[in-house]
Amino acid sequence: MLEEVERWLNARSWSAGDRPVQHLLSAKRATGQSVSVVLPALDEEATVGDIVTVIRRELMLRVPLVDEIVVVDSGSGDRTAEVAAAAGARVEHRDAILPRIPALPGKGEVLWRSLLVTGGDIVCFVDADLREFSADFVSGIVGPLLTDPDVHLVKAMYDRPLGTAPGQGGRVTELMARPLLNMHWPRLAGFVQPLGGEYAARRSLLERLPFPVGYGVELGMLVDALHLVGLDALAQVDVGVRVHRHQDGRALGRMAAAIYRTAQLRLARGHLVRPTLTQFERGVDGFEPRTYTVDTEERPPMTEIAEYAARRVA
Repeated sequence: MLEEVERWLNARSWSAGDRPVQHLLSAKRATGQSVSVVLPALDEEATVGDIVTVIRRELMLRVPLVDEIVVVDSGSGDRTAEVAAAAGARVEHRDAILPRIPALPGKGEVLWRSLLVTGGDIVCFVDADLREFSADFVSGIVGPLLTDPDVHLVKAMYDRPLGTAPGQGGRVTELMARPLLNMHWPRLAGFVQPLGGEYAARRSLLERLPFPVGYGVELGMLVDALHLVGLDALAQVDVGVRVHRHQDGRALGRMAAAIYRTAQLRLARGHLVRPTLTQFERGVDGFEPRTYTVDTEERPPMTEIAEYAARRVA
């Protein structure tokens, strides 16, 4: 791992408990910053209502930290919109936002369009399929933005169980995104959950970023933010455990392909390639990095080996 990244991990990685909500409320009042929470949703009637309810109860009614909750429905065939509205969210429909430009399918499209129907100085994105949702997912990641003017984007980090298996979720992260980042953008190797859908950023940054329309949006945003505002303007906050619906292998393959394509487009910039991979394990004091050398050597086809050719002749 780069020394710069090690320093960044110590300086820009926090826990949600490091900033009590009352402290955040004081900072919000002092700075006058407003906060929007956006949930991109497609057929999430089973979970979206509970998420909206928790945010509204804990961060709007109990403590006025969040100014608006907006669910952007991207064409649900179920009761997502009705459930979200009943829970207290404002519901916007993807196709009704900027109708001059026909909407494309994909999560990034929804996030991009959400900037047109929200007003917060800080925009917090939360996936709508989370279960056992905690308000820490919001307060934790908006906290550094409210209290530190040098921070521009904050990603949530968490454990991701796969069923009953701890730490086995995030398969596309481990198999695609983390190797890509470590080898092509090693300054981003410190992010525990680079593809996580829970992150917050200043509107002043988001409005200057391109948005891949599909699954590549998180990786693309992270890479582009690095080059626009620098590593020290990025941060991450530990919010515990993320429980959500898992997709099947084929869906993950499509996700990986979109992420690879997003990276491919950005590789034209010619950034440094480093043959190491940093992964994370939770220790006593939080997430701890483990860096491994990536195998770069290759053996030639056996038919090119003289001894093998001689054996075949014999």
